Amino acid sequence: MNAGEEIRRRFVGGVAAGDVKVPAAYAASRAAGQAVAVCHMGAHALGAAAFAVQAAGLAAPDRPETVKDEIRWQLTHMPKEVRAALRALPPIGEDRSGPLGPGLLASGQLGTIIRDLQAGLTRYDPD
Repeated sequence: MNAGEEIRRRFVGGVAAGDVKVPAAYAASRAAGQAVAVCHMGAHALGAAAFAVQAAGLAAPDRPETVKDEIRWQLTHMPKEVRAALRALPPIGEDRSGPLGPGLLASGQLGTIIRDLQAGLTRYDPD
């Protein structure tokens, strides 16, 4: 099976993000889609993490600290193997190809979240 077929398969049996109307649920569905896509490109892990952070923030609009709290939680609970793999990825927006290139993940709140995650990969390193 080629990468294109794998990308299409990730949506089989799932709900397309466009079918979701509640903003937090939309972000959560995008997180799931990004997580499934990790099998063909590891950089989608940062997209999944960013959409999960965004979903948490949208679910708690009266608690603006939720976004920073969720980023901190992810970084402090991340296994060292995952942390090492994510540190090997290029900084968001610097590679012209893939999910970390210019586009959705590199702009707006998602871009800020991923930049914060990438910056925190060393800061929260338990080793």
